[in-house]
Amino acid sequence: MTNHHAAFLLISALVAVVVLIVLIARFKINAFIALFSVSLALAAVSGMPLLAIVKSFEAGLGGTLGHIAIVVALGTMLGKMMAESGGADRIAHTLIQIFGEKHVAWAMVVVGFIVGLPVFFEVGFVLLVPIAFNVARRTGTSLILVGLPMVAGLSVVHGLVPPHPAAMLAVTTYNADIGRTIFYALLVGIPTAAIAGPLYAKFIAPRIHLAEENPIAAQFVEDTPKRELPGFGITLATILLPIVLMLLGSWADKLFAPQSTANNVLRLIGSADIALLLGVVVSFVTLGKMRGFTRAMISKFMDQCLAPTATITLLVGAGGGFGRILQDSGTSQAIVDLALRAHISILFSAWLVAALVRLACGSATVAMTMAAGIIAPVAAQTGVRPELLTIATGAGSLIFSHVNDGGFWLVKEYFNMDVADTMKSWSVCETIISVTALLLAVGLSAIKS
Repeated sequence: MTNHHAAFLLISALVAVVVLIVLIARFKINAFIALFSVSLALAAVSGMPLLAIVKSFEAGLGGTLGHIAIVVALGTMLGKMMAESGGADRIAHTLIQIFGEKHVAWAMVVVGFIVGLPVFFEVGFVLLVPIAFNVARRTGTSLILVGLPMVAGLSVVHGLVPPHPAAMLAVTTYNADIGRTIFYALLVGIPTAAIAGPLYAKFIAPRIHLAEENPIAAQFVEDTPKRELPGFGITLATILLPIVLMLLGSWADKLFAPQSTANNVLRLIGSADIALLLGVVVSFVTLGKMRGFTRAMISKFMDQCLAPTATITLLVGAGGGFGRILQDSGTSQAIVDLALRAHISILFSAWLVAALVRLACGSATVAMTMAAGIIAPVAAQTGVRPELLTIATGAGSLIFSHVNDGGFWLVKEYFNMDVADTMKSWSVCETIISVTALLLAVGLSAIKS
């Protein structure tokens, strides 16, 4: 790839993102139509074969939906059962009692941090967002003040803390010690989540005015005035069941011999899709039948809750299609090459490569995986602690989530924000996480050197 062509790809990608934002935010073009059209235009001007353009977008959309569609559907069902039974209201009420109304933001970042440890960001998000809706309603505070700390906690552990797949792959690639990586990740992650979550949310919440009507929230804040709320224990056990199953699945090789029947079964029930499915089925009993709901009523709840998720699912998939176009057009590689030509410290190099890939393709997992593979051969000769290199790479993979990231559209649609407000809240929150984690990792490196 020539320098001129690489520069053209970079400029084209930047223009495409700006045009996309303007189409959606200024001209109110349907977000899916805008994503699809801009993706096709970018592919065409970048020189991709015309017959490959649509297939590339379809591959990105399909690959993203293969996981996200199931997670959003099952997570929404579980959230609906929590809402109709009063379970989400019970958890919200208990959190408010423990932390107090003035400190609910800190309660939500703690919940996000803990729940996010064994699960992907999207899974944790759909599990916890009903609680955020109910906490916001009960306290009369902005959903931003409650929800942003929650997603900050989820994002920090997703990008920095093993056993998440990308973090684990980076640990292996850099030959880092898993125990020390977790220890350093917690040292970095806890203050990072505090700054990007409750502290930033307190600053930005008054500056964002959400619409009074939120069709998604309406699915999860059903009032149950004549029905006694379920117990906190059984509600918490129901929502934690998928998380426990996923955690057990990640420990399968430590509990049973690899490839054994028991190992395979544990891995199966520990996969996100199966764990969520089992959680939903159990909720039909614990939050359904035990609360007096009939099968017909439960079936009606499930039908009602899925309709509002169609737009979310489609937009997340379209974001994946846009990201795939950026990869197949060579734009992602041009960004990586640009980062490698910069003569800077190895920690910052790892962060920068991951950050640029993240900006190009939208996926934190892809960014962390690709950056680790690129940096590892160089890092072996520098003497830097591989654990801190893992954290710096993870930090870069979280920077400025925007329109090519499925998480961006999840937050936007569930919180009922426009593109500009989503960037001011969620995208900036992600950038604060990225930069703060890098600075803390560099600080630890200076202390340990």
